[in-house]
Amino acid sequence: MIMSNKIEPTEAFPYTPPTTEILRRYPHIFELNKALPPRFFKVLFDKIIAVIFLLASTPILLLLKLAFLIEGWLIPEAAGPMFFYYNGVSAGKVIPKYKIRLIKTKYIEPEGAKRHDWIAYSAEWTPDSRTFVGQFVKKFYLDELPQFWSVLKGDMSIVGPRPLSVLHYERDRAQGNVTRFLLRGGLLGLGHINKGTSEMGNPVYEYEYVDQYLKLSSFSLLRLDLWIIWKGILVIVKGGGH
Repeated sequence: MIMSNKIEPTEAFPYTPPTTEILRRYPHIFELNKALPPRFFKVLFDKIIAVIFLLASTPILLLLKLAFLIEGWLIPEAAGPMFFYYNGVSAGKVIPKYKIRLIKTKYIEPEGAKRHDWIAYSAEWTPDSRTFVGQFVKKFYLDELPQFWSVLKGDMSIVGPRPLSVLHYERDRAQGNVTRFLLRGGLLGLGHINKGTSEMGNPVYEYEYVDQYLKLSSFSLLRLDLWIIWKGILVIVKGGGH
């Protein structure tokens, strides 16, 4: 894989190897050798919610597009496309991970962007690189809205381990984690609802979700997803985006 020479922000990969406790508690998960099959109620819920959010977010996206155009007119270095994607991994498969651009175009590494490498956009972790609209978008997670299209396509789920870039997925697998190989990536996950706390990146939450995915009925799994979504909504309302 061709790599950019940009420096990776340390905050971009908080994920740690599976602990001895995880290996002891979930040995059956590490024996799995292919992605887990979809669950009926989870998939049905994903499709319905994706359609609803895509329709409901249309006015928001139109207003954001207008704001992008106005800021780009006033501040030329903020001009550029509103949407982009980089290659991520979901259930072991490379997918386009769609996002709303947060940073000024001068901070995007052009060759990496052509290859859709995550590292080309990694300056978004530097607040000074962000446009004024990008700062607002990130604060309330609006940059995630395009991913409902990925959910509708079946590349992602509403709830699941956060899909990582190819770079970070390979690193995650190399250190022994398997959750993102087994499950479709999600907009929210048991680990992600701990964003902003010391528990963010603790792999035990992802393994607990895989364990519940294996044990629960399709309907009971949906109930767990609804609880995770509720906790995620509380994070978003607090403006927890970083």
